[in-house]
Amino acid sequence: MAEKSPAADVEAGLLAHLNSAGEVPDSRSFASSLGVSHLELEGVIKSLSAFRIVESTDIVKETWVLTEEAKGYAAKGSPEAQLVAAIPSEGASKDALKAKLGDAFDVGMKAAARNKWIGFEKGNKDLVLRKVESVKDELQEQLRRLENGEVVPDKVIDDLKRRKLITKEKSIWYSLKKGAEFVLKRKTLATDVTTEHLRSGDWKDLEFKDYNYGAQGQPIAKGYVQPLMEVREAIENIFIMMGFTEMPTNNFVESSFWNFDALFQPQQHPARDSHDTFFLKAPASTRQLPEDYLEKVKQVHQSGGYGSKGYGYDWKRDEAEKNLLRTHTTAVSTRMLYKLAQEKPFAPKRYYSIDRVFRNEAVDRTHLAEFHQIEGLICDYGLTLGDLIGVLEDFFSSLGMSKLRFKPAYNPYTEPSMEIFSYHDGLKKWVEVGNSGMFRPEMLLPMGLPEGVNVIAWGLSLERPTMILYGIDNIRDLFGPKVDFNLIKSNPLCRLGL
Repeated sequence: MAEKSPAADVEAGLLAHLNSAGEVPDSRSFASSLGVSHLELEGVIKSLSAFRIVESTDIVKETWVLTEEAKGYAAKGSPEAQLVAAIPSEGASKDALKAKLGDAFDVGMKAAARNKWIGFEKGNKDLVLRKVESVKDELQEQLRRLENGEVVPDKVIDDLKRRKLITKEKSIWYSLKKGAEFVLKRKTLATDVTTEHLRSGDWKDLEFKDYNYGAQGQPIAKGYVQPLMEVREAIENIFIMMGFTEMPTNNFVESSFWNFDALFQPQQHPARDSHDTFFLKAPASTRQLPEDYLEKVKQVHQSGGYGSKGYGYDWKRDEAEKNLLRTHTTAVSTRMLYKLAQEKPFAPKRYYSIDRVFRNEAVDRTHLAEFHQIEGLICDYGLTLGDLIGVLEDFFSSLGMSKLRFKPAYNPYTEPSMEIFSYHDGLKKWVEVGNSGMFRPEMLLPMGLPEGVNVIAWGLSLERPTMILYGIDNIRDLFGPKVDFNLIKSNPLCRLGL
C-alpha cells in the first residue's frame, strides 16, 4: 500500500477543520497549527479551489522589510554610531578606523560628519576626533521598530528608502470557507480508461476529470522555412497567378557577351570593370557563342542599325568572351528572348526568374557581394509604357505596395527606364523598391524578334522585402550562421504587405 503523501495529510486536516468550523480566517495561522509551511498549504488550497471544494479570498498586505545591510545595522548599530564608538578619546587615523569597520567606514564617515559627531585635527585631516561623548542611534531604533512590525512615520520610511535600507514586500494569504462542491474527502478522478478498467468492468463506476479544451498541447518539433525562401515562394506564387513562366537560372557563370554585349551595354561601361564584376581566371573565356547573332551585336555596337547610331567604338570579341559571375539575371532574360526569336511563328511570352547574382561590392548592413534578383518580363506586340505601369501596379499591389511612384532613369538596355518607389508607412517615406523599362530595339531586333514586338521588364532584390517583412535591419542576418532561428520560429506566417 502506497504511503500517504504530506499534501494528503494537509488536505485532510483542512477539510476536517472546514467541516467542523466552517471557515479558516487566516491561512498563515492555520499552516502554523498544522506544523507545515504556508507554501505547502497554499498548494493544497489552489488545488481544492480549482474543483470548487473550497472558496478562497486573497488577503494582500504590503510591508517594508529590512535589507541584509539594514539587518546588520539593526544588530550592531548604524555605521555612524559604530564609527563614533570606535574612536578613542585621543582620536584615530582613517586607516585604523577603516580596518576596524570595513564597508561601514565610508558611509559612517559621511553620516557622522553630517551629524557633527566627528571632526579633524587642525592641519591633519587624517586624524579623526570625537566631538560628542555619546550618541543616540536613531537609525538603529527605527530599523528595530520596523523589524518588530511597528508603524513608523512616512518621513522615516522615505529616509530609509533613500539609503536603500528597506524594500517593499507583498504578502498574500487566504481566508477560506466551504465551496459549492465541498466534500470531506474528495474522490480521485480518472483521466484514462486502462486495460484493467475494461477487464474488471469498474470503468462503469469511474468519475472522470473534465476535459480541458483550452489546454495547450506539446509544441510540435518541426522544421522552419528560411525567411528568404518563404518570401521567394510567395513572390513566385504571384508570378504564377499572373500567368508567368519561370526561366532556367542554373548558370551562375556567364559570358560577358550574354551579361553585357547582348544587352547593348558598351564594353567601356563602368559596370564591366573588375571593381564591380567578378571575372573568372579559369576558364577565363568561352568560345560557345552564336556567330550570326554575335556579328549583329558587334555591328550595332560599332556603327548602329535599326534606327540607332550605335556607340561608334571598336568592339572587341575578346572582351565579349570573358567569363564572369553574372551580375544580374537579365543575362538569363537575354538568352530566353534570343531563343524565343528563333521560334516561328512568334508567340507572346511572360517570363520570370528569382535567383542569385554577384557583384564586387563592399559588404555592409545593406549590401552583399551575393544576393537574389527578382525579374519579370512580357514580350508581345504593341506594348507601351502604359502597359508597363499597369503591370507594375498589379504586381506590387499583390506585394502589399499600392502607393507607387515612378521616376525617369537611365539603363543602357532600356528606354524609357523608370525607378519604382513605394510609400513605406512604417518609415513614413518613399522607398526605392525596383527598376524597370522597355528593352531597346538595338537589343531586340538583332535577336530576330519581329518588328512591332516590344518587351517590358522590371526587377528588384529579394532581400529588401524580406528584411522589411521580418523587421531585420542588417542584410547579413539573413545568411549563414548569423540567421536567428528563434526569429524564424516565432515569426508569424509571412504576409506580403510592406
